[in-house]
Amino acid sequence: NVSSKDNLHNLTCEAENQAGPGERMVQLDIEFPVRIIFLNNAVPQHHWCFPFAVDGNPEPNITWLYNGTKLNETRYIYTQPIVDSGDGSEKHGCLFLDKPTHVNNGNYTLIVENKLGRDEATAHGYFMDNPFDNSDGIIPSCPLNTEWRSTCHFICCSHSCPVYVAVGLGVFACKLLLIMVLVVYKCGHHSKFGIHRSSVLGKEDDLAVSLRFMNFGTSPPSSDEDSGLSSFVENPQYFCVQHIKRQDIVLKWELGEGAFGKVYLAECANLSPDNDKMLVAIKTLKDANESTRQDFQREAELLTVLQHQHIVRFYGVCTDGEPLAMVFEYMRHGDLNRFLRAHGPDAHILDESKMPPLGELTLPQMLHIAAQIASGMVYLASLHFVHRDLATRNCLVGEGLVVKIGDFGMSRDIYSTDYYRVGGRTMLPIRWMPPESIMYRKFTTESDIWSFGVVLWEIFTYGKQPWYQLSNSEVGCSGKKHYKIAASPSSLYDVYGILSLSHKYL
Repeated sequence: NVSSKDNLHNLTCEAENQAGPGERMVQLDIEFPVRIIFLNNAVPQHHWCFPFAVDGNPEPNITWLYNGTKLNETRYIYTQPIVDSGDGSEKHGCLFLDKPTHVNNGNYTLIVENKLGRDEATAHGYFMDNPFDNSDGIIPSCPLNTEWRSTCHFICCSHSCPVYVAVGLGVFACKLLLIMVLVVYKCGHHSKFGIHRSSVLGKEDDLAVSLRFMNFGTSPPSSDEDSGLSSFVENPQYFCVQHIKRQDIVLKWELGEGAFGKVYLAECANLSPDNDKMLVAIKTLKDANESTRQDFQREAELLTVLQHQHIVRFYGVCTDGEPLAMVFEYMRHGDLNRFLRAHGPDAHILDESKMPPLGELTLPQMLHIAAQIASGMVYLASLHFVHRDLATRNCLVGEGLVVKIGDFGMSRDIYSTDYYRVGGRTMLPIRWMPPESIMYRKFTTESDIWSFGVVLWEIFTYGKQPWYQLSNSEVGCSGKKHYKIAASPSSLYDVYGILSLSHKYL
């Protein structure tokens, strides 16, 4: 008399005669209906995980439902069995979710079945609050009266409906007048963010925004000089920031977090006439105070004018509600620094297995990467822009080894050791800065050329940290000692000559 508990156990038959003993062992294969031993709610591990265990013979098929609908597994949502669990026929595993967001909140149902039976269980996953939740809206001050419900969707009390209608007509007239004014003065002198134009360029000692208008080699403008900026004629195209409706954005999962706020992968509709939806990167603003709004506006207006094949494309902003958000082109392979490390000689020990298989980068490929970054920087210099934070962490890699310059404001969190804190909140990318920028806060096209030389060294060392043998404070002192960056064994002689030339004092 055997049961499911005896499945996969060994049965030994022993016999003996005058010639000697003998034995033969077989493994029991007992078929029984499948059952779910447990299914727990989602827990944060390296990824979010729904732990489960099932038992059954024949081995059951596993499917998942999300809020009652079949869940299609992808590289970001997948079932992973735990091998060698040592529990006989029991199968342990996890439904993993890689960086889920509020759109993944809900009920997850595990369904298992074999030819002898079927079982199911449900668990709940709550991963994060909805960052676009507008639940704090206006609550009607009187109960709904169906007799007075108008086709204009006003909620009226029977005794005050005429007042609401009058107020509504007045509001409609004001809105119509406002729309006419906006049409006449579209992209004109007034800010779309409710901030005075005089604050667009801001102070140069704030590193919250990487792309800045170059001050033609002079020192940063003082508050007195700022007043003179209004005498410049504004380029109307420069200040035309495209506004994207919040209902056109569907967040998928979080990509990272930095100085401004969190960055999400999302789907966005109505961006291109050729595609109904396209993947984008959404950079949100976590603090909506006046200072951060100014930085947000300044960066949006600066990014709008940048149109180049090697600059990450900026689509526009979403300002109807909180948080404020910027919409960027999505680059599938992420930042260049991780890409270099994942395709270098030490990739097998750096836990970068998520990157697509490409093998170790060759010298022609590295030169191709460097040429694309140089092309983008030449374009920025032609517009009198200074990047001030050029590094491989701020370059992104797309399909076909396409590299583009960008700054999503997230690198200060992911690569915190690359920045040196000065004073209270100022973070300096000191390993990429020339001596005059370290000592005098002077940023020009020439300082970007210095940074490009460091980027070349990063590329040909597969993403190593510049001056890794020195601490940040020692690098800060190197401006006076003139430490020379070491040549990479993999770099060509001519490339190292360009790198050295970029660090030569003129």
